[in-house]
Amino acid sequence: MVRFSFAGHELAALAEGALFWPARQALLVADLHLEKASWFARTGQMLPPYDSQATLEALAALAGQTGAREIWCLGDSFHDADGSARLPDAARALIDRLAASARLFWITGNHDPAPSGSRPLPGQLLDEAVVDGLVLRHEADPADPRPELSGHFHPKLRVRVRGRQVARRCFVRSPAKLILPAFGALTGGLDAGHPEIRRAAGEGAEALVALSNRLLRFPIAA
Repeated sequence: MVRFSFAGHELAALAEGALFWPARQALLVADLHLEKASWFARTGQMLPPYDSQATLEALAALAGQTGAREIWCLGDSFHDADGSARLPDAARALIDRLAASARLFWITGNHDPAPSGSRPLPGQLLDEAVVDGLVLRHEADPADPRPELSGHFHPKLRVRVRGRQVARRCFVRSPAKLILPAFGALTGGLDAGHPEIRRAAGEGAEALVALSNRLLRFPIAA
């Protein structure tokens, strides 16, 4: 966990792709895309059906390590609007366990505008929120000057090391925007220098790669 400053707040980037907010004891993640494998299975593309379990186990481990009292999921927590209805009992039990130790907040995303099914998940469902002066939403709004935490783009940094191209998920930070990487076990990524990410983040953006004991910074060229 490596601490850094954003918009006057001390935050900590975790190598697993999550963000910790010490002052609030809040753990923030984006783009879990739970039940993505079962969504593909419905279209005939068979993938191992363990993505939700793996993602939620990783989230539960971080919640325990950080002592989180709040957990914020910044949209696309499910791969589609019916994903929560397909959630296996074991994965649902993990969510119940998280809710027993922390307040859960689900920001809606473009993949999961509203959950369906007869078994609602614990926690509060929100389109977006303003917490201690920071806007929490799924997709960055370039027209909003307020400091903001978001997801949506699944940013990854691609660099060439010793003749080989290496990709690592990364945060993208500018003076007013902080875009989180995808936390889900079954998610791809968009190059941090992609025009859509540069447009969303604005001027002065940089990619942050969190290691266990340091934070690597890479300017994102226009």
